[in-house]
Amino acid sequence: MKIAIGSDHAGFEYKQMLAKWLRDAGHEVQDFGTHSPDSVDYPDFVHPLASAITADEFKQGILVCGSANGVCITANKHRGIRAAIAWEPELASLARQHNDANILCVPARFISEEAAREITDKFLNTEFEGGRHQTRVNKIDC
Repeated sequence: MKIAIGSDHAGFEYKQMLAKWLRDAGHEVQDFGTHSPDSVDYPDFVHPLASAITADEFKQGILVCGSANGVCITANKHRGIRAAIAWEPELASLARQHNDANILCVPARFISEEAAREITDKFLNTEFEGGRHQTRVNKIDC
């Protein structure tokens, strides 16, 4: 699977860890930055990643920041993006099953690396259920 990944400075270490883990599992991963733990403005990395997903260059993306709030808010400004914060695997599953989320937002300051991998795995390996959920998803974009 082709996966887009990005972060701010607070999520840099987890982004690096997740990108390596995903590549080791055979995924093609494109890193949209940041490329160091130096302080940055997260929209500079979120907008290009979200645009790549809306352009169908990637089916799914992962964004990592301290709380995941900033990257999630920014990504959701893009029509067609359904970014969801998950701090437990079940939330990642539900975001995919019920909301057809296409970007996972990981709160690096609040979960362990192991939890980040479990959450990412659930997100990437859970299918959208469609049906009654599709009707709701169709009503999201303005």
